[in-house]
Amino acid sequence: MKRYNNRHKGELQTTLAEAVTLSDIGVHCGQPVSITLTPADPDSGIVFQLSHPKSGAEVEIEATWQSVAATELCTVIASPCGATVATIEHLMATFRGLGVDNVVVEIDGSEVPVMDGSASRFVDAIEQVGLVASATARRYLQVLKPVRVDRGDCFGEFLPHDGCRFDITIDFDTPLIGRQRFDAELTPAVFRDQLSRARTFGYLRDVEKLWSMGYALGSSLENSVAIADDRILNPEGVRWPDEFVRHKALDAVGDLALAGMPILGLYRSYKGGHKLNYMALKALIEDASAWRVVEKPSRGVAGHADVGTFANAPLLGPDVS
Repeated sequence: MKRYNNRHKGELQTTLAEAVTLSDIGVHCGQPVSITLTPADPDSGIVFQLSHPKSGAEVEIEATWQSVAATELCTVIASPCGATVATIEHLMATFRGLGVDNVVVEIDGSEVPVMDGSASRFVDAIEQVGLVASATARRYLQVLKPVRVDRGDCFGEFLPHDGCRFDITIDFDTPLIGRQRFDAELTPAVFRDQLSRARTFGYLRDVEKLWSMGYALGSSLENSVAIADDRILNPEGVRWPDEFVRHKALDAVGDLALAGMPILGLYRSYKGGHKLNYMALKALIEDASAWRVVEKPSRGVAGHADVGTFANAPLLGPDVS
C-alpha cells in the first residue's frame, strides 16, 4: 500500500499507517479507558473490538447504523450478545472527516474516552501516524432524492448534492447560544480547522441531574462547555462564538458515518441531535429508491460507476429513546 499524509484526497480506501493508542476517562462512566486504533484491510470498515464484560470473550461490533442501540445521551452501538460501546460519535466523525475507511478500534472498556470533549486529540493521533491507501476504490452512498424526518419542530433531511455538505442549525432559548448555523462542504481541512476542536456542551442544571442518575460521571470543565443561567462557566470561554453549532455538526458527521461509507449529498438539520441523525439515516437507507452505491473517480456525479444498492439490507437497529 502507498503511504499518504493526512492531506490525502484520493478516491482509494485508506487506513492508518501504524497503530496509535489514546487514553482518558469515559464522560459517562467516569472510568479510565484506552483505545488502540489499528490498521485494517480494505472493505473492513470501522470495527470495535472488546472483551465481553461478563464472559470475557472477544467481541467485534461493526460501526454501522444497524448496530445502533441507543441515542439518548450519546450514540451507542451493541453486539447481538449484549456488549456495547458508547460515545463513539467524536471518533467516528474523525474517521469520516479525515477520510479514514478501515480501522480496528481495540477498546478496554465500554465507552470511547472523552479526551477534551472534542475530536481534536483523535485528529492529532491520526495525523501523527499518517494514512496509507490501498488499491481498492472507495465507495459512496449517493443520495438520489429528498428524504426527511420530522420530530416536533425539529427535522433532519437528505438532499441530492454533488459533494458532502452539512447544513446544521440550532436554536436554544438562552442568549448565550441562541440561533446558530454551520453550513460547509466536509473536507479534511474543514473538519480539522472548523469542526474538530468544538467541544460538547450542556446546561449545569442538566449535568447535575445526570450526576444524580449515575450518568456524566466524568464530565467536567476539562471536557465540556458548561452553561449556567447567565454565563459560560469555563474560565477560558468558548473556542468560537458559535462553538455550539460546530459541535452539533461534529456530532452529525459522526452519526452519519454509521452509513458505513461516505455520503454524497446534503444533510440539513434543525434542532437536531443523535436520535434525529439516526432516524434520518435509517429513513434514507430504508428507502432503496433514494440512494445508490457508487465509486467516485473524480469530483462531480457524472462518470460515477454504479455499484448498486444493498440487497435487502437488514434493519437491525432497534427503536431507541
